[in-house]
Amino acid sequence: MSTEIIEHGSGNIFADLEVSGADDMMAKAQLAAVILEIIKQRGLKQREAADLLGTDQSYISKLKRGSELRRFTYDRLMEWLVKLDHRVTLTVEPQMEHDTDGGIQVSV
Repeated sequence: MSTEIIEHGSGNIFADLEVSGADDMMAKAQLAAVILEIIKQRGLKQREAADLLGTDQSYISKLKRGSELRRFTYDRLMEWLVKLDHRVTLTVEPQMEHDTDGGIQVSV
């Protein structure tokens, strides 16, 4: 009989996989997920979404596949959210005493 080991994740798959820049990747993935959900809710095809966002269809495809996520800047992702009629709010706070490093978090 084999024993299954269940390991609980940290909530950041990139950190769990020890990807460099895990907080950055997670934040971009969360922003991308919101953008893609809005596109889906509006029933837009990739070409229509690209036209609306002022970009090339290949970028929407890359966003959808999650490929090259590092290449998407926060500026671009936030600009797209604004073009999709959403408000983006940034909050800057001091690092908590027990945190080992600063970080980027997205709240949706």
